[in-house]
Amino acid sequence: MTRCRGSGLLQHFPMIRLRQREDLWKDQETRVRVAQMRTLSDKENFLRAIEFRCPEWVPIVFELLGVAEKHGPALGELMLRHPLIFDPERARRANAIEPCTEPTRERRFTDDWGCEWLEVQPGIIGQVVGHPLSNWSALDDLRAPDPDKQWDWDSVRKSAQEQRARGELVNGYMGVVEGGFFDRLQFLRGLDNLLMDLLDRPPELEELIRIVLEYNMKLIRLWLDAGVDVLHFHGDIGMQNSLMMRPETFREALKPAYRKMFQACRKVGVHVKYSSDGNLLEIVDDLVECGASYHDPQVRPCTIDGIAQAYNGKLCAMVDIDEQMLPFCTPQDIDDQIREIFTKIGTPDGGLMLFACVTADVPLENIEAICTAWESHGRNYEL
Repeated sequence: MTRCRGSGLLQHFPMIRLRQREDLWKDQETRVRVAQMRTLSDKENFLRAIEFRCPEWVPIVFELLGVAEKHGPALGELMLRHPLIFDPERARRANAIEPCTEPTRERRFTDDWGCEWLEVQPGIIGQVVGHPLSNWSALDDLRAPDPDKQWDWDSVRKSAQEQRARGELVNGYMGVVEGGFFDRLQFLRGLDNLLMDLLDRPPELEELIRIVLEYNMKLIRLWLDAGVDVLHFHGDIGMQNSLMMRPETFREALKPAYRKMFQACRKVGVHVKYSSDGNLLEIVDDLVECGASYHDPQVRPCTIDGIAQAYNGKLCAMVDIDEQMLPFCTPQDIDDQIREIFTKIGTPDGGLMLFACVTADVPLENIEAICTAWESHGRNYEL
């Protein structure tokens, strides 16, 4: 592994976006530091973090679920106070949203696989309440959708070309509602049925895995043809303390499909992000063998020490700060946790990103605390 000698530029500003805008930089010292740090593009720094190639700063990713719908312009104002994290255009979009006065709003729909969804909170993806394969007798009638018709691929390719021309990272998404692998298996069968299937291994399960994997491989090829840098996969296979299944079951029943999907990407130089909630510490080595480039381990189920031990030097950890504490904790709690993440997991070589998945029940002051803690505890990685 390449050892890095830090440049000292991260001492105060571990930035994901560096934008020299006079209206946002009020003092000369800040402007000088920003100018000094812009020796790498956002894309190159992000790739360096994934590849353990000495990034200049630790990337941060915010996912805001239903927050803009609740807070509207107040969230936009917060974003403008932290331009090193939030693109001004994202702040303008938040400013344009009127806060929703309905805490719940039921919506039902059926996806392309025939699964029935229920959504009850604006801005939050719902859950499947109707499983078309709850009985195996319906398997013969299952028809996978055609991924070529699920997206406007001409627009996708055009957008990817424009992003590349701007020097931006091009992301592709396998989709949760449209596609998915483990997610799709449980959406079709129902989680209880699927977990029993993984124990009993009926021949119908093998056929269903074949159908879903075949669909995914077609979708992967379309994304690769579009020219993405990173392809995002999702599949929640973890619980609070462990996997949903024995590691041996994962390796026998699911790992071959993950390996085939991930390797299709890695063989052509495309990175793989695998997102799964819960504790996956027992299969980190398996994810590496499959070809995952980075994963988003959660602090609450995995612990910071557990992440440091399992991921360090093997797999880039996009550490998901404790979502379960965010609605209830103090800003100081957040500051303490982010400082500990940087201290125990961060290295000069890379392999660390910070992920803040924030829901509508998180107070704005705690969202701000995430921003200020990240800005305050950037590492300079001097050796």
